[in-house]
Amino acid sequence: MKVAVVGATGMVGEVMLQVLAERNFPVTELIPVASEKSVGKEIEFKGTKYKVVGLQTAVEMRPDIALFSAGGETSLAWAPKFAEVGTTVIDNSSAWRMDQTKKLIVPEINASELTKDDKIIANPNCSTIQMVMVLAPLHKKYKIKRVVVSTYQSITGTGVKAVQQLENEYAGIQGEMAYKYPIHRNAIPHCDSFEENGYTKEEMKLVRETQKIIGDKTITVTATAVRVPIVGGHSEAVNVEFANDFNVSEVREILHHTDGVTVQDNLDTFSYPMPLFAHGKDDVFVGRIRRDESQPNSLNMWIVADNLRKGAATNTIQIAEYLVTNNLV
Repeated sequence: MKVAVVGATGMVGEVMLQVLAERNFPVTELIPVASEKSVGKEIEFKGTKYKVVGLQTAVEMRPDIALFSAGGETSLAWAPKFAEVGTTVIDNSSAWRMDQTKKLIVPEINASELTKDDKIIANPNCSTIQMVMVLAPLHKKYKIKRVVVSTYQSITGTGVKAVQQLENEYAGIQGEMAYKYPIHRNAIPHCDSFEENGYTKEEMKLVRETQKIIGDKTITVTATAVRVPIVGGHSEAVNVEFANDFNVSEVREILHHTDGVTVQDNLDTFSYPMPLFAHGKDDVFVGRIRRDESQPNSLNMWIVADNLRKGAATNTIQIAEYLVTNNLV
């Protein structure tokens, strides 16, 4: 496999390279791609040094697969150019997610939708991926009616600039701001830009993407997304109303047998998910599973995952693995 990583020098791009190596993805030739200012820089992958190239050069090299993590504008402009030369693009931005002609894939849930004709495949938003990993198996059993989610999102979702802002604030240094306000000792209820309805794009991604991935537009979702001074991953307080009643022990059992999900839910040992422990791991962690006593057929859960791994890089590479295993590239 000739593999291009577009945005190879960014936070997600670096994790993509790490995950490709860890999972022994069959890379015969790596093409690291970045903006013009990074062209010519060297990156190391599995002990070999590779020179960063520009987008046009990468297209001309006709990779089998291109893993994109370079922002929506770059994806809109360049993903079709790669697709035209026969490359299968797996895109990590929001550019193609709600395009009706493109698949939005979490491999454990809906990879079977993919065909050889899918040349641009969308990777969902990080906060959506971890939530649907837990919701999808429960929907099959009990049918979800409504989801209320509040997120506590890592600054790594914003990027290097946000990590630098937090480090500067820890050290008492004036520096460039990724956010309008300090993030140290703060929680900012503003992830991405605001839409006309008063919700942020991040909140509306949770609404729209959940329905598309699970394949049920009758599921209603309402979200509040909050940025917190955490580096290790995103956390979510999720309240789910089902059409059918459930047994809490059975819910735990279903999730225990769900690939990619780890149940951490033992109050006797104070076991529950936290970004401190999710950091650097590929699973989605769920705990604090309990009946909502204020509403029939309703459940509360706490869901945590490393947003740079399962929320971005790992999910992207799992899609690529599915394509290879099923001879779709």
